[in-house]
Amino acid sequence: MKLALYQGPGLINDIAGSFALMAAKALQASTAGANLLILPEMYLSGYNIGPENARKHALTPAGLAPAQEIARTHNIALAFGYPELVEHKVANSAVLIGPGGDILLNYRKSHLFGALDRAMFTAIGTEFPIVELDGFKIGMLICYDIEFPEPARRLALAGADILLIPTAQMQPYEQVARHVLPARAYENQVYTAYANHSGADDGLSYVGLSSICGPDGTVLAMAARGEEMLFAEFSRAHQHEVRQADPFFTDRRPSLYGPLASSP
Repeated sequence: MKLALYQGPGLINDIAGSFALMAAKALQASTAGANLLILPEMYLSGYNIGPENARKHALTPAGLAPAQEIARTHNIALAFGYPELVEHKVANSAVLIGPGGDILLNYRKSHLFGALDRAMFTAIGTEFPIVELDGFKIGMLICYDIEFPEPARRLALAGADILLIPTAQMQPYEQVARHVLPARAYENQVYTAYANHSGADDGLSYVGLSSICGPDGTVLAMAARGEEMLFAEFSRAHQHEVRQADPFFTDRRPSLYGPLASSP
């Protein structure tokens, strides 16, 4: 599998424009031979848009039809963040659409970040779905979720090979992009794709530094601060070799870890 990752400033409160930009990036990615394109958290609307705009732009699955058509047109899978309308509530969600245009997976952010997230979204997410695409089992997390070890480990234990992570990581949290992502990939022996915004947005300064990491913790590609498209190849054979060389999941002793699930 060849993955493409788009990092950019995106468009704020412009859903139609965001779909048009997605089409252009999907064409660029598919022309380069990519099977899957990932874009940032809340890509369709912009992240720091406030509760009124989050609700205004919130979509049900039917509202994702333009992205489904883009996937079909360019024969490429798409993963991106958007505000989802769920029974009169707004969730910070991410979707994976297959190259045939089918919605394969929809994930709702399970760990909201501070007052900023909580003003716009409800913590609806309780499920960690996994789907298979091109021989890989794929799970999704969103931004703050990856800063906790448990969600990534839960997906890895459920069989995930790839974690797709749309994000809106701002200053001063460069350490997450530089250090946490390679560690999560290594400790769970999964590929990770961490797609961030670039530039600034109503007082937020995004760190950029989107990355694609391998199951041995190797950083396969990392963006700088500005708009950029990253590419990397994912190999089932390489992942198998990594897991055989260091059998973390065989050597674990789960009976020792029970207290980790308890509140302090």
